[in-house]
Amino acid sequence: MPLPHTEQLHAIEAAADRLQIASKTIRNWIGARRIAVYRIGRSVRIPESEIQRILNEGYGPALDEDRAI
Repeated sequence: MPLPHTEQLHAIEAAADRLQIASKTIRNWIGARRIAVYRIGRSVRIPESEIQRILNEGYGPALDEDRAI
């Protein structure tokens, strides 16, 4: 029997690349529970829906050095 359709999951580094932010930022967000994740054994995976939510909310790299926090 085929498995039901499941959402694509991304490793921290892949999600960081996709969002153009540092993987450390993703790890900080996970620690602060600002981003939902799946823990599979020792692996941490970020669902596609969370990446889309972050993109829709406008998180991403600073536009220039003067605006960086």
